[in-house]
Amino acid sequence: MNAFNRLIMLIVALLLIAVPVLLFLIGFRILPAEQVNAYLPYRGALDALNTLVAFSFDAGARTLTAIIGILVALVALFLLLREIPLGKRVARKTLIQEAPGREIAITAGAVRQLAEAAAREAGADSPSCSLASDKNRRYDVACNIQVPRSQNFTELAARVRDNIKRMLEEQQVPVKDVEVTVQGTASRQE
Repeated sequence: MNAFNRLIMLIVALLLIAVPVLLFLIGFRILPAEQVNAYLPYRGALDALNTLVAFSFDAGARTLTAIIGILVALVALFLLLREIPLGKRVARKTLIQEAPGREIAITAGAVRQLAEAAAREAGADSPSCSLASDKNRRYDVACNIQVPRSQNFTELAARVRDNIKRMLEEQQVPVKDVEVTVQGTASRQE
């Protein structure tokens, strides 16, 4: 999603949060409609708010209005959080070969699957890899593995790390660092 689309989505999400809050404050007579009149540029919006205030809510209508407003605010908050990047940044695609007309790219999902396959090949059980990338689109690979009870943890973790790094470099994937964490032992049925 480009920057303009992101900006529009952020504005829409903020409006979806602000409008229900304003309506609640006016509807429950916490904020007088006359006070809002000074700040609203559109007379039609004020008339609609006055109609809302003039309408007498019974307990059921207030509850229904509150539930609808909370749902709208939660949807807006979800949209807002989807647009604000939290956590690690991952390049969606990385160019492996950049020759004009012969570009070759690999996706982050393929890199993750390749790293997990390399960990399995080295003897790890249930590998789960995650990626982060820097500004140069080089990947930091973090892999959580389980080790069979009969294996040496340190030895297998080092072998998994070396195998992931070797396999990714063979595929010309730019790798910054590989980190392997042993999560525990795996119970194998033999």
